[in-house]
Amino acid sequence: MSDFSPSRVIRPLHVMGVVGTLLTATTTSAFADDAALRSVDPSHGTDRVVVAHRGASGYLPEHTLAAKSMAYAQGADFLEQDVVMTKDDKLVVLHDRFLDRVTDVADVFPERAREDGRYYAIDFTLEELRKLSFSEGFTVDDGKKVADYPERFPLGKSHFGLHTLSEEIEMIQGLNHSTGRDVGLYVEVKAPWFHQSEGKEVSKAVLETLKHYGYVDHDDNAIVQVFDPRGLKRIHDELQPELGMDLRLVQLMGETSWDMTFQPGTDGKLEPYSYDWMYQKGAMGRIAGYADGIGPWKPMVIEDSSTKGNIKVTELVDKAHDAGLVVMPYTFRLDEGRIPAWANDYDDMLRVFFEEAGVDGIFTDYPDRAVQWLKQNGDAL
Repeated sequence: MSDFSPSRVIRPLHVMGVVGTLLTATTTSAFADDAALRSVDPSHGTDRVVVAHRGASGYLPEHTLAAKSMAYAQGADFLEQDVVMTKDDKLVVLHDRFLDRVTDVADVFPERAREDGRYYAIDFTLEELRKLSFSEGFTVDDGKKVADYPERFPLGKSHFGLHTLSEEIEMIQGLNHSTGRDVGLYVEVKAPWFHQSEGKEVSKAVLETLKHYGYVDHDDNAIVQVFDPRGLKRIHDELQPELGMDLRLVQLMGETSWDMTFQPGTDGKLEPYSYDWMYQKGAMGRIAGYADGIGPWKPMVIEDSSTKGNIKVTELVDKAHDAGLVVMPYTFRLDEGRIPAWANDYDDMLRVFFEEAGVDGIFTDYPDRAVQWLKQNGDAL
């Protein structure tokens, strides 16, 4: 699918247009009707990309409009949207297909859990979801909510709510209009296999929404990513041609042991999908047949067994670049226990990934820190 050739001199990201065309393209939208949106260069002045992972989620509850606004102001090049579908076929921005990790759903609708004890967004209408309060992620320990990241925004403070994909797009396009910037969308379709098993067509609905807001072509400032390879291939092979679209696509990479993606087995029942083929010879070439980039987990790029005196860079980035794919690893955090042992600090972790591994961009909960690092060190890349 790629329409560019890899090069270590002209970085794949620039050739692909995620920084060239993607960050300097004018987004066609309802806001563009009033006045032409004038694009500007990334605030950090480099051709590497900073994606705000669920917004500025290190500072405010993930995927809230407050977190997205803060990430925008901090200079992120893209804001990420994880998208799931409601009972009444609305698209909402939510990382999990479950509600119980970041909302008070168990208090508001205690009787609505499924047999597995989880509360699924797909079982609620948008009107019902509007009644929930959002917070930092938490787990329940001995009947009490315990924050997953205690140093982040405190649980139970202020009020945050759920919003739709359309509402977030309109906010981003509105900010692009009022600031003259061109911050992009980085949309993840969550678990298309799950939605299909529930009779929901989430992938097509996401594409139709993007098209409605003017994101149609390869040069438009929106990227679609999916963990489910079967789902992403369907977007590439069927849905985009059907809708007359050609947005850039990114294959997220997971591990089979995570049991995060399923597929119908020979008996029709869902069984875990195996990601093992992605780590075998020729895998990047296969992915390049239906995607423009990959989104690997950080240890897939820098081995966990690395030490400060021996950084072990895997072959993944070079193989991806040779296949014409950009590489956008996840997730960069500076919380306690989240800096790998081989790095001195968050900035050192960025240095290794950008300078030694040569990645094209990163997903981070702290976009301000990554933007600042690129401002100070981008000339050396």
